[in-house]
Amino acid sequence: MDAIVSALLLLLHVWTGTSGGGGTESASAERLAAKLLIAQAAQLQPGLAAQPGKTPDAGPPGKHETAGDAGAGLVKHDPQPGAPKVKGIYVTAYSAGGSRLDSLLKLLDGTELNSMVIDVKDDSGYITYPTTNPDLLKYGKPQKFIRDLPALMAKLKQHGVYPIGRIVVFKDTVLAKQHPELSFRRKDGSVWSNGKGDSFVNAYRKEVWDYNIAVAKEAAKMGFKEIQFDYVRFPEGFEKKADSLVFDKTKDSRVDTIAAFVKYAKAQLEPLGVRVSVDIFGYAASVPAAEGIGQDFVKISKNVDVISPMIYPSHYGTGWFGVKDPDTSPYATIKGAMKDTHKKLDPLGSYQPVIRPWIQDFTASWLGKGHYIPYGKAQVDAQIKALRESGVGEYLLWNANNRYTADAAY
Repeated sequence: MDAIVSALLLLLHVWTGTSGGGGTESASAERLAAKLLIAQAAQLQPGLAAQPGKTPDAGPPGKHETAGDAGAGLVKHDPQPGAPKVKGIYVTAYSAGGSRLDSLLKLLDGTELNSMVIDVKDDSGYITYPTTNPDLLKYGKPQKFIRDLPALMAKLKQHGVYPIGRIVVFKDTVLAKQHPELSFRRKDGSVWSNGKGDSFVNAYRKEVWDYNIAVAKEAAKMGFKEIQFDYVRFPEGFEKKADSLVFDKTKDSRVDTIAAFVKYAKAQLEPLGVRVSVDIFGYAASVPAAEGIGQDFVKISKNVDVISPMIYPSHYGTGWFGVKDPDTSPYATIKGAMKDTHKKLDPLGSYQPVIRPWIQDFTASWLGKGHYIPYGKAQVDAQIKALRESGVGEYLLWNANNRYTADAAY
């Protein structure tokens, strides 16, 4: 009965978008994708789905990869070797451009927090500030959520804030509607959208790559020290939709296409002196590559400066890491997630990126009575403690409403 209720709740949140995780790969989206990932993993390695938290061996290099390619003999160039250890918060464009900014700056001034991840291109696809850049206007639609971006950047610098620009890449309803040829279309020519009304653009199209990188380049010139790409993937369950949709594609796999975009983006942005980071499903560290959505934890990590797995305890299903309800055990859940992350990334050696996870500073009440607990100081402290004990000193806090725990032990 619990499994049925959980499934119904999951479907409800996928359709209504009521997840408290919102924004950076919403809770419902990740839980749905996780189910798909686990299903794929079970096909590749029978028994995995029945053993939550058990990580399959990475195995030998693939047919196109030699042992040397794993990174053991390579040294990754960090365009910002003097960057601080980031302890940051997510900030919407509304907050960054509105009155809430002052209270958030006060939080950073009074704690060890030192960074803000600010929407530059948001979950709908809007560019969040006015721009006259023709490379952006060709495909993008600017808004005035942040009316004066130079003034904002100056204020952040005044407060010693390390600014990270968040760019939602392939989930882009604005671009999909404006240029259907760059999206996924139904047989009747209409633009496909998921249950929440979100549309994605085609990761195979070079125009989409260059547009998002153009947004990133302008953000870098405006003063952002790091560009964080989010939704670097195909839609959830894409392998079940692909045959019924019309879109251009190459001979490359979805995994290789996403990895190629990340590698291309880093090559384009590194000369500007900015770091490149990518948000990725936390589950991706615990299962084999997700061909359906095109995310391979190792291939993406190899080509970025920073990797940010979203390891919110609320996003893990019953039984993961030996915990009945992971949301109620933040310490154990984060420890398990980091153990799997290190198993994936340690073989990269000196080519390993900075590991900077997203952690939870919101209450996942949608999980239902008995399956969640209120999150505050104790729960945030438990997650940070688990990270530190796992050798990870950087992290980002997520709260869709930008209301963070002020007295946590940051």
